[in-house]
Amino acid sequence: MHLRSAGVFRSAHTPYDLWNVTLHSVAEALQLVLDRAEPLAPRSIPAAEALGCMLAEAVTSDIDSPPHDKSIVDGYAVRAADVMVDGAVQLRILEEVTAGAVPTQEVEAGTATRIMTGAPLPGGADAVVMIEKTTMDGDRVHVLAGPIRVGQNIMRRAASLAKGHEVLAPGKLLRAIELGVLAEVGRTSVVAIPRPRVGVLATGNELVAPHETPGPGQIRNSNGPLLAALVRQAGATPVELGIARDTAADLRAKITAGLASDVLVLSGGVSAGVLDLVPQVLSELQVQEIFHKVNLKPGKPLWFGILRRPNVAATLVFGLPGNPVSTLVCFELFVRPALEQLRGVPPRGLPRTKAWLTCEHQQRGERPTYWPATLQDARVTPLAWKGSGDLRTLTDASGLAFFPAGDRTFQVGDEIEVLMLGESPRA
Repeated sequence: MHLRSAGVFRSAHTPYDLWNVTLHSVAEALQLVLDRAEPLAPRSIPAAEALGCMLAEAVTSDIDSPPHDKSIVDGYAVRAADVMVDGAVQLRILEEVTAGAVPTQEVEAGTATRIMTGAPLPGGADAVVMIEKTTMDGDRVHVLAGPIRVGQNIMRRAASLAKGHEVLAPGKLLRAIELGVLAEVGRTSVVAIPRPRVGVLATGNELVAPHETPGPGQIRNSNGPLLAALVRQAGATPVELGIARDTAADLRAKITAGLASDVLVLSGGVSAGVLDLVPQVLSELQVQEIFHKVNLKPGKPLWFGILRRPNVAATLVFGLPGNPVSTLVCFELFVRPALEQLRGVPPRGLPRTKAWLTCEHQQRGERPTYWPATLQDARVTPLAWKGSGDLRTLTDASGLAFFPAGDRTFQVGDEIEVLMLGESPRA
């Protein structure tokens, strides 16, 4: 049987020598990636498409906001001097002003204007009494509680934004809040670092689309949808390239299409089987290999390279192992930080925390291991994980427990590091 992704045998037909390659540590490999992940060039982006992007220009306000003194409650606009005592004060109602309307009369001694939240304050008024502290009798309002102070329940003109003032500075991550501010100051586009475009390509003769029923020797393509979702979760835009078969011609065609993106992420075809042709094809397409293999479990066969072209931004290329948990681990450790740096965001990856083991755990081997686990109240429990092909168990995981290389029995109560799963894009 041909163990395509396992890399457990060396064949005379192996197209790439995986045995004579430097085995980098995770930290070394990550640094090699980040050294080549330069922030993308800023460009004008429609504001509606800029969520999660890094602002690259100063944004100033073209208006005062609010554009007038306004009421922040439903009530009555009054002269504070008329309500200087605690007790019932009676005032004549001049008119009612709703949000979007304009007052037509000035408030004078002994008068008040009924006013709604957001409506402009009429001339002569310097405070607003909440409607809950009044009763109305015909054209009169009785103020039941006083005194009130000048400026009470009023938001002054330009209190939020002043015309010509900077409201957003370069380097600001554009969240929903910032998009609201852009709309408030009339900006429909903004200069920002765009989301990276990430080509996603699964490889393998054994793969069929998720809607198909696998035949003999076939499996569904879970890595493609998994990676596309991880790319979106990391604040980038996936370009789904489908499945490439294990032939040089098909790989070359689909990889060439993927190299038009800022990043190309492949799964499968990077180990040591006779059909693991990805490194060979990448080399033929002038993609420079930076490293192949990382001292890591799962994810050892990881391949990373870069394509540089004149007058065109470089493309980062990640060849991830074909087993789905290896794919996920390598994405979180290497691809996500690279995407953050391309977005102009500090490359921190998923958050890490310390937690105490709830059960004994046997660690064996020369590779550090990221083990699916549950995390609750600073306590971590490794799951009954069946290996890098067991994606199902990962659905119960809230983190990846980190166990350093070496033979060791971890005891209940030992403190270990945990990589927390499922986070959204962040600054």
